[in-house]
Amino acid sequence: MTTVAVAWAQTGSTIEGGPQPRPGVQVSQSLPGGTIGTIRVEGAQRIEPATVRSYLTVQPGDPFSEDGLDASLKALFATGLFADIHFRREGNTLVVQVSENPIINRIAFEGNRRIENDNLQSEIQLRPRQVYTRTRVQNDVQRIIDIYRRQGRFAATVEPKIIQLDQNRVDLVFEINEGPRTGVRSIAFVGNEVFSDGTLREEILTKETAFWRFLTSDDNYDPDRLTYDRELLRRFYLKEGYADFRVVSAVAELTPDREDFFITFTIEEGDRYRFGKVDVQSNIRTLDPEQLRGVVTTHEGEWYDAAAVERTITLLTNAVGDLQYAFVDVRPRVTRNRDERTIDVVYEIAEGPRVFVERIDITGNVRTLDKVVRREMLLAEGDPFNTTRLRRSEQRVKDLGFFERVQVTTQEGSAPDRSVVNVEVTEQSTGEIALGAGFSTADGVLGDFSIRERNLLGRGQDLKFGATISSRRQEYDISFTEPYFLDRDLSAGFDLFRTTRDYQKEASFDEKNLGFALRTGFPLAEFLRQRVYYQLQHTEIDDVPSTASVYIRDQTGARTNSLIGQELLYDRRNSRLTPTEGYYARLSTDFSGLGGTTRFARARLGGGYYLPLVDDNRWVISATGEVGVIHNFKDDDLFLADRFFMGGDTLRGFRTAGIGPRDLRTDDALGGSRYYRGSLEMTFPVGMPEEFGLKGHAFSDFGTVAGSIVEGDPNVPTDETIRVSVGAGVSWRSPFGPIRVDVGVPLRKESYDKTEIFRFSFGTRF
Repeated sequence: MTTVAVAWAQTGSTIEGGPQPRPGVQVSQSLPGGTIGTIRVEGAQRIEPATVRSYLTVQPGDPFSEDGLDASLKALFATGLFADIHFRREGNTLVVQVSENPIINRIAFEGNRRIENDNLQSEIQLRPRQVYTRTRVQNDVQRIIDIYRRQGRFAATVEPKIIQLDQNRVDLVFEINEGPRTGVRSIAFVGNEVFSDGTLREEILTKETAFWRFLTSDDNYDPDRLTYDRELLRRFYLKEGYADFRVVSAVAELTPDREDFFITFTIEEGDRYRFGKVDVQSNIRTLDPEQLRGVVTTHEGEWYDAAAVERTITLLTNAVGDLQYAFVDVRPRVTRNRDERTIDVVYEIAEGPRVFVERIDITGNVRTLDKVVRREMLLAEGDPFNTTRLRRSEQRVKDLGFFERVQVTTQEGSAPDRSVVNVEVTEQSTGEIALGAGFSTADGVLGDFSIRERNLLGRGQDLKFGATISSRRQEYDISFTEPYFLDRDLSAGFDLFRTTRDYQKEASFDEKNLGFALRTGFPLAEFLRQRVYYQLQHTEIDDVPSTASVYIRDQTGARTNSLIGQELLYDRRNSRLTPTEGYYARLSTDFSGLGGTTRFARARLGGGYYLPLVDDNRWVISATGEVGVIHNFKDDDLFLADRFFMGGDTLRGFRTAGIGPRDLRTDDALGGSRYYRGSLEMTFPVGMPEEFGLKGHAFSDFGTVAGSIVEGDPNVPTDETIRVSVGAGVSWRSPFGPIRVDVGVPLRKESYDKTEIFRFSFGTRF
């Protein structure tokens, strides 16, 4: 009898690492001649013997040969069904002794705290009731390690173990040691001569590990982020004019303790270039390029800036689109003059391919209805494809605030002139239950509670109940907004409110308001929106001491204000919350007299302009201004609650209601019937890491309140001179809420004005 042994067998309860031997036939003695008469299979339990014989490459009638048995052995092992295989010969019978791989009964994970079992299970390939093989387990071990590496845990280890059960079954357990997050101990640059290491570190996303970065993951090593950092460096140098710049390598080395990485960028800066000849050429016969030169932002002699070239392409595309050319293609033709270190740029405008939107696919929205996303898209099925509109649509969907991530991509449609727009979103929580506490100079210690759902029933509706209580102010309000009433771009909503404000310090009275408002808004053009509202408000002036001004005591009592108003807003800012570029203009008018006890007309006009001084939007200068006037149609005085007051946040350096008409005998502010104010402010970085959220501010405010309700009283000055203040401040976008400190110094004031040098506000949510 001749025995042929396999190269390895899987035994034991623990899978060891290392390469697997190649299966083959080892012959203990030479095979005698002859042919195979029969083949007998032994040891098979779940698998039929006929199935085993079907995998063999030798059959009865074939000669006994080492090559044939070797090929059969490889074929059996390739099925993954067997842990051990032996061949032996008994006369003319080939006996195939097999030991089947076990069946997985259960898969478990131990030691994983950062990643849920369901997430790990969805990533691995093995499943219960599948055949257990060493190769599949090792592949799944690597998949689990990759998951942890994507989270910045490069020290994570995974050890698979099996528990033997009866009937050739096993439980598979992945024992996981997650380890700490792998940080970045240092970031170094090699080859940089023009810009320092510190400057380049500010341009990339990856940051060095520091104690203050505990709220971010930017200091965790991420290979994908490192790839993006290479692109950020390239963009930075191209923006600065270094057209020959390249990143030679970006190497991450794991420290010996496996806790951090050393990252080294090797770069070649090259020479700096200026713009040479800059021109615009049109290949469209009816389009005159001369009318487009005004939108070009790159000029001869300036330092080359690749970002400015991209902006010019966008501006030219938009300008040509405004001239009713739907399909255009703007391409820069760049000629580099290395000797002169200049780059000539010719913007060529040609007819682009006629591509239409075939359909818009929205994925990832579980709660939010498709129509909520679709109505923010500026493109619809059948429209000419427009890249600018597509980018603006993506920003509009992001501005909803319903999604953690929004990604808009395109793919070729069913025909060359058709494009499919894919909108992929990841939803985030839109319900808020918040408790708040804080302090402000105007209100003192305050607390607030609010419950809000910004995406009610997935329809984009906004419902809120809120309460704010401080030592000087109490507010309760309920509001509801339907952003697309009757499935049209028509917002509709209502507000119910009750407020109590303490103005004893400023004007010796308390004010109580109770009322409701109905409002609606609709677009008149892409950037122009109209809002119309009606408000019914009952206002009471009380707690007026006997020492108050006679003009305040005369106002004691209640009034009912029934007014209708409108607001016209033209908004070209790049963000409604934190604008860094663009401008807006707002006109609002009110008329009170549709019932009630007050009769007046009021108008306010305001606007603002934001200009980034550098392309990274960290240095921004803004100019805002507003004027207002109110006219009373009744014979008695204008009601105190309807007058204009200024100071505090509206004119830093002065107290709330610190300027304007005032009774000098009691020091009570009386308010006025007209005002104007303006502010010039620069926002800039303070030299701290950007993730700190710290910004500096330098400002100058000016304004006045005029139009005294008192005629001929020498104790109530009617001086309408302008007040001016200058100052500086620091704001912090802290984890506990926004904090801002301002120091304002009046440069021009009247002797009776009330000043306030220091202003502090703090809020938190928990």
